[in-house]
Amino acid sequence: MHKVALSFNDGRTHFIGVNGNEVLIDAAMRHGLTLPVDCREGVCASCKGTCQSGDYDLEYVDEDALSEDDLAKGGILACQMRVKSDCAVRFDFDSSLCTSAGPEEVEARVSKVEVLSDSTAELHLDASSRAGQLDFLPGQYAHVQVPGTDEWRSYSFACEPNQDNQLQLLIRLLPDGVMSNYLRDRAQPGDRIKLKAPLGAFYLQQVKRPLIFVAGGTGLAAFLGMLDQMASNPDKQAQPVRLFYGVTRPQDLCELERLKTYEQRIPEFSFLTTVMNPDADWQGASGVVTDLFEESHFNGGEVDAYLCGPPPMVEAVKSWLDQRNMENSRIYFEKFSAS
Repeated sequence: MHKVALSFNDGRTHFIGVNGNEVLIDAAMRHGLTLPVDCREGVCASCKGTCQSGDYDLEYVDEDALSEDDLAKGGILACQMRVKSDCAVRFDFDSSLCTSAGPEEVEARVSKVEVLSDSTAELHLDASSRAGQLDFLPGQYAHVQVPGTDEWRSYSFACEPNQDNQLQLLIRLLPDGVMSNYLRDRAQPGDRIKLKAPLGAFYLQQVKRPLIFVAGGTGLAAFLGMLDQMASNPDKQAQPVRLFYGVTRPQDLCELERLKTYEQRIPEFSFLTTVMNPDADWQGASGVVTDLFEESHFNGGEVDAYLCGPPPMVEAVKSWLDQRNMENSRIYFEKFSAS
């Protein structure tokens, strides 16, 4: 059986199992997802989507349903798609059109809080009480309830999915944030904590070109999940991966040892860091993250670039890229605000 992630415009993702030789739309319906469909003959395009990773066959596609250009870009019709591997498929409509169910609510327990600096903590959660693996695409996030409150906050998973459901979240500590105060003052191992997941449309897609990752602050979390996945399957990683990681102060840098282990585990992975406001002892690069960029990093304008961090950083990187010939590149981004 193959595992297929179905992602929608509202940021929700549903995972389904597809049997050998089963048509995707039949598998979706078997899981309670009524994808839009009319003709079921590859003509009307009601069930049109895009396969963003994985292998598949299409039985029949009318030229008016998907053009040659659509097909070259991964266009599929769910009524004609037979998957040949694990896949990720994106649909350009909200999940509410095919299901009334929201993201799954999971109960976990705090296993550990690591205060990495005065500005960053890593929250380790044990969700092993859940029956089966909690599935998400590395780069996606969870909506997390702050224990003892009615407040919810969103954080990217800083790990890949795993059978033991041991989860990690990288969290920025604010002077007076609801989650920050909980982590600093009250968090104890064994605390119950609820989360809703998976959410978000920012995730690693099929790798066909060199990868550029650009992280600002705790935006690093999304890339830790992606790098975990790559490190678990190094034989499938055929393209160079370069991470640019920028923070405000030297003490904001975190998980550097973990990044160094990826250099040993992932072929052609490297990373560079920079600090916007260095102190007198800082010996590394200083400035904003785009100051690290060199034209040679971008493979003649043919890369897949992923950006995750505060809005000003994301906009600055997009502006830098827009000033260059990046027509043959794909750019994905996730902005977040501290809360």
